[in-house]
Amino acid sequence: MSDQTTTAADDPADHDSSSGDPGNLGTPGISRRALLGTAGASGLVLGAAGAAVGYTAAPAGATPLTSVGAERAMFHGKHQPGITTAMHARGHLIAFDLAAGAGRTEAAALLRRWSQTARRLMAGEPATQGDTAVALDAGPSSLTVTFGFGHSFFARTGLEARRPVALDPLPDFSSDQLDKARSNGDLWVQIGANDALVAFHALRAIQKDAGGAARVRWQMNGFNRSPGATSRPMTTRNLMGQIDGTRNPLPSEPDFEARIWVPAEPTSASDSASASVKDPEWMAGGTYAVVRRIRMLLDDWEGLSLGDQEAVIGRRKSDGAPLSGGGETTEMELDKVGAGGDLVVPINAHARITRPDQNGGAAMLRRPFSYHDGFGADGVADAGLLFVCFQADPLRGFVPVQRKLDRGDALSAFVRHEASGLFAVPGGAVEGGYVGQGLLEG
Repeated sequence: MSDQTTTAADDPADHDSSSGDPGNLGTPGISRRALLGTAGASGLVLGAAGAAVGYTAAPAGATPLTSVGAERAMFHGKHQPGITTAMHARGHLIAFDLAAGAGRTEAAALLRRWSQTARRLMAGEPATQGDTAVALDAGPSSLTVTFGFGHSFFARTGLEARRPVALDPLPDFSSDQLDKARSNGDLWVQIGANDALVAFHALRAIQKDAGGAARVRWQMNGFNRSPGATSRPMTTRNLMGQIDGTRNPLPSEPDFEARIWVPAEPTSASDSASASVKDPEWMAGGTYAVVRRIRMLLDDWEGLSLGDQEAVIGRRKSDGAPLSGGGETTEMELDKVGAGGDLVVPINAHARITRPDQNGGAAMLRRPFSYHDGFGADGVADAGLLFVCFQADPLRGFVPVQRKLDRGDALSAFVRHEASGLFAVPGGAVEGGYVGQGLLEG
């Protein structure tokens, strides 16, 4: 969890989402299912920063739930969907290991099947074969499906020579208490949607498509605030009640591309400040995803006073503003002191430690989900954050920030890192192609 904004506007040129025209019922490719799922809506959704007009009144700036189903993200494009796409209300993360005997040929066939299924479901159409009809009445609901390759995938497919150096295993961190059975994996799939049934429908289709080629290694379910749940677009809150993610890099920033996307031309440290090693050509337009299951010790956290909680984070709980003053997006004054001479933002406050300017410019695009997996026999909640972040180089993005958190983050006493994974997420598929084709057929 870092001090970065959770909602990033899409770059229309990348076709990673429909934020420029979500829910356009006149766009070719919107299915009859999408139309049926949005019957009665008389206006177009303008995205997280806009409003929509439906057949019933909605609070200013909110998205009427009657139009949520019509929103559609695009599967084909320079980048995969689900990266700069706006936060989803429901998400599933799932990792697979290739079956014994399955290699490069079987992996290519699997990614081809998965890509075909993802394209159809994201367009609001039934799955390629054996559709379960779980989401029959719904539109696309901003569904995205994102694919990645783990470190072990390359040995299993005989492609070690094409494995990116940036995919080397993450270092050990002192705060880790990792369950190996719920970490890593040959293949990783992220599914997000603004309807729970649409998201589950995609999860089930992807799992069925795996057939005998791969088996599920682990799977996790997450959620966020639903579109239209607030009177205006707002940064989401996590299960600690804190506004979570106020400083995410935005596509409009001049260094966004260098920080998040692998460049089209292989670069080295001498050529680019954003790359420490050369990336293979098949990763052009791609990124690297770090996935962490972070359990929140909510009973301990909720036992703190409001003032103590805010001191741990370094921001006000009510509106996310820094303790040094202003609003949520006001720059934090790290040197400001109070009447007693103490720093207003404590030296070990989470928001101070995770700032890019306190970590050599390290930046990552965070796109997490909250999770709740029930209560133990002792009544303790198994709940927290499915942390997902994207960056062009994890050694320059995630690793330096996590190392610094390890050394003295006040929040560390209230969280526990229980699972971890690192995945190479290649660029988007071309029309008629599939994700990872450059790797598997190159």
